[in-house]
Amino acid sequence: MVNKIKLFFSLDIYSKLLLIEALLFLAWARVLKSKSFAKVAPKLGEQMVESTYTCDESNVKILRQISQAIQIMSRYTFWESMCLVKAIAGLIMLERRNIESTLYLGTAKDENGNLIAHAWLRSGPYYITGFEEMGKFSVVSKFAKRLGKEQEEGEKYE
Repeated sequence: MVNKIKLFFSLDIYSKLLLIEALLFLAWARVLKSKSFAKVAPKLGEQMVESTYTCDESNVKILRQISQAIQIMSRYTFWESMCLVKAIAGLIMLERRNIESTLYLGTAKDENGNLIAHAWLRSGPYYITGFEEMGKFSVVSKFAKRLGKEQEEGEKYE
């Protein structure tokens, strides 16, 4: 643990701030997950709509950095930070940077025939979270955060 703390303090200020931001939004996403999904869903974007698969190449570096920050910090939270929490945190971080994304929800059956769920996040052609398992799941819902779509006042992640 001491080595990880030393490593954190050896990072540049931008990397430190990005990791702290990821931690804060993982916490906020966990709070949102504890609420009724019916109340949270409208804040995730346009339901059953996808954002574009094109991407401004100048965003590729930040997409990679956000993905890494979420993956790293999700291992150190004392709360559950699984797929839906990571996807919501990533969605918020991208929205803050005015970058489009789509959050997917999927279901599948496990080896015992039980229904299981998964969430993942895509921006342009790049998958930010949940890409490791997404191929096993059928999409049942999706939420797009697209550029130029204004949110109603008071609708953002209350």
